[in-house]
Amino acid sequence: MFTGLYTALVTPFKKGRLDESSLKDLIDIQLKAGVDGIVPVGTTGESPTVDFEEHVRIIELVVYYAKGKCKVIAGSGANSTEEAIYLTKSAEYAGADASLQVSPYYNKPSQEGLYTHFSEIAKSTNLPIVLYSIPGRCNVEIGVDTVARLAGDCSNIVCIKEAGGDADRVSQLRSALPKSFTILSGDDALTLPFMSVGAQGVISVASNLLPKQVGKMVHSYLKGDHKGALKLHQKYYTLFKDLFIETNPVPVKAALAIKGLVKEEYRLPLVKIHPANRSHLRRTLKSIGYIK
Repeated sequence: MFTGLYTALVTPFKKGRLDESSLKDLIDIQLKAGVDGIVPVGTTGESPTVDFEEHVRIIELVVYYAKGKCKVIAGSGANSTEEAIYLTKSAEYAGADASLQVSPYYNKPSQEGLYTHFSEIAKSTNLPIVLYSIPGRCNVEIGVDTVARLAGDCSNIVCIKEAGGDADRVSQLRSALPKSFTILSGDDALTLPFMSVGAQGVISVASNLLPKQVGKMVHSYLKGDHKGALKLHQKYYTLFKDLFIETNPVPVKAALAIKGLVKEEYRLPLVKIHPANRSHLRRTLKSIGYIK
């Protein structure tokens, strides 16, 4: 159901508030590049620091600006099941095509807790659900058996964003899940390794900057042009890595600001990139031709 390139969109701010004009401009860039979808208010969209009203507003605006030209997978997860259900229902009402559900962070539930959390959310909505396993941030992994159980018991749990950094786990997931269940990479640098063992695309940070190029890499691989995909991977690999030189989304927002597309503004506790890392990032952006 969800294959190809989905951009984990940044949330632009201006003087402490959502910058709706810049948000539209960013979406227009994505649409012009022909991305398969946009993922607002995920990790890259600074979801932990937007309030409920802003969260829903961002989803509404992305749906409106996308105009049905690509899918919108709304980040509507939370570490409170009740909160996640509220946000997911709001995303469904706003017209999103699917919901991205991150593992509950900080409270560190058991696998049974994860199963119950996600299944309760699935019951509350008709939206397709994309699970999001990112143990580096959440300190808990959605186990392969738990993913398979959810896929079997909940017809609208149809995909997983895998951000655990382990290609072997992708192989395990692919073996345990039906062919119709989609696996997406959650790490640009690992997109091709993950696709080589069964993933079918990526939810990308780098495509905020290079949607056309990342999309070409993914779709080249899907079409069987593995050499062409590898060439693009090698060309942009340094960027893929350097966008995580500090905590995401600090580097990608800094890069967009260097390009003049957004204000370099974050919500605390995130702060501007360290000057030495900014210089390093600028050199990388020049090396790939993103800036002069």
